[in-house]
Amino acid sequence: MKKLQHLFFLFLILTPALFYGQKYSTRAGVLKFEASVPSFEEVAAENKSTSAALDASNGDIAVLALMKGFRFKVALMEEHFNESYAETDKYPKATFKGKIEGLDVAKLTSEPRTFNISGDLTMHGKTKKITDTAKVSISGSNIIITGDFQVKPADFGIEVPKMVSKKVAEKVTITYNLSLTK
Repeated sequence: MKKLQHLFFLFLILTPALFYGQKYSTRAGVLKFEASVPSFEEVAAENKSTSAALDASNGDIAVLALMKGFRFKVALMEEHFNESYAETDKYPKATFKGKIEGLDVAKLTSEPRTFNISGDLTMHGKTKKITDTAKVSISGSNIIITGDFQVKPADFGIEVPKMVSKKVAEKVTITYNLSLTK
């Protein structure tokens, strides 16, 4: 009888965690960056294997991108990115840990709503506070988070050599599209 009472008590304690522990994740998020300037070759790449996790009960979000996962149209540009700029052997990943303010999954619809998002972006061994807006919607059982923001490579200790500095934008636009499932 005591075992049954203990099991019942354990069930009462864990039930809210089962229903309210709304964890969503993906390993197929898409990150793009664009650092092109007019009249020069496109400087852009895409990473289709970005990992992300969202705790929908409080809006906490974490994103991880392996830097070698970025693909360029030009192989030589990808090689230069990995060896000279991102130094991916030394700094293999970029992370974002933050919060989507005021997120309430019960109020999400297929029509994207705008939320403030803020947190710490760590890349190339440096961390910078990022504050921006994100569009959040729901599609079936997936939460879709999209948006973009800009960063300066110099803020992360990434040096652009003088001879190519006119061919690379001072501000890089990072675009994200995350489809997270339970």
